[in-house]
Formats: sequence, structure tokens, C-alpha cells
Amino acid sequence: MNEERYGNRIRQALNHGIKDISPASARRLEAARHQALARQKQTAPELVMASNTRESFHFGLDMPYAKQILAIMALLLGMWISFYLDSVQYISQLEEVDSALLSDDLPPEAFMDNDLFEWLQDDSSPDSQ
Repeated sequence: MNEERYGNRIRQALNHGIKDISPASARRLEAARHQALARQKQTAPELVMASNTRESFHFGLDMPYAKQILAIMALLLGMWISFYLDSVQYISQLEEVDSALLSDDLPPEAFMDNDLFEWLQDDSSPDSQ
């Protein structure tokens, strides 16, 4: 439908400017138009056959946006897998920290003490070595 509307606009613009064309140029344009219409009539059956053969290779995917839907589904699946693997890695890191904390000699309450963190920072500074 848009192509028809676009063609009509072009036709109107060309008809509006036809007054400025010389008669010899108008005859040449008319001859070219007739020649183009004759060629169009010859190629029309080939286009119909090409469109029919193209439709036979759809394999049941008659939806116009099937490829886009499949691409979006693949993208969403990839994102879900990425988030899942990231969460599994994060949980395994937390498990390592928890197991190190539980296997240490210090009680867990000691890690809540601010003095311990100050002592660790003072002990690991380059000045103390």
C-alpha cells in the first residue's frame, strides 16, 4: 500500500512539472514509458513463479517475524544461562569463604570486632616489616 501511495506522489510531481518540458522531450519520455511498460509485462510472470517457489521453502514457518522471534528467544536463553552460571560461581565463592571461616581457630564473633580489622591492617602494613 505504501508503494502505491509513493508511486502516486511521484506521478503527481511529474505531472505538475510536465508543462516545463519541450514537446520533443515529451515524445521521447512517452516512448521510453511505453518501452518500460512492455518490459514490465514480460517480466511479471517470472516474478510470480519466483515468489511461489520461495514460499514452498518456508517449511511451515508462515509467520512473517519467525526469524526475529527465534533470534530473541535465543538471546533470552543465552542471557538466562549466563546469569545462572554467574550465580553458581558466586555461590561457590561464598561457600569457600564460609568453609574457610568455619575451619579457622577464631570464633565467628571475632570477625565482627572492629579491633581485629585494625590489628590486621596495622600488621600487614609495609612499615611493620
